Amino acid sequence: MPVPFEALLPLGVIAGMFAAAGAGIGALQRNFTLGKACHTQRMNLDQWDRAMMARNERLTGHTYGQSDAVVAPEEFSRSTPVLIRKLSSF
Repeated sequence: MPVPFEALLPLGVIAGMFAAAGAGIGALQRNFTLGKACHTQRMNLDQWDRAMMARNERLTGHTYGQSDAVVAPEEFSRSTPVLIRKLSSF
C-alpha cells in the first residue's frame, strides 16, 4: 500500500520542529554550562561538591567555571564563605 505524498509534508514539519527544539535546548544548556557538558543538573552533591561549586563561583563568577591560576585574585582573599554570627553578651 503506497504512502500518500501529502502525509510526508506534515511529517517533515513535525520532525523539523523536534530537531529545532532539541538544537535550541542544547544550545541553551551549552551556554549555561560554559560549553562543558550537555547535562546541566548536578546530582548527588555532597558537602565537598557544594564547597567546590561555591569556590568556583567566587573565583570565576560562574558555578561551572574553573580556574587553573596558581595564585588566587586579590579580591578572593576578602570574600570569605564563613558566616560570622554575633555573640550575645550576657
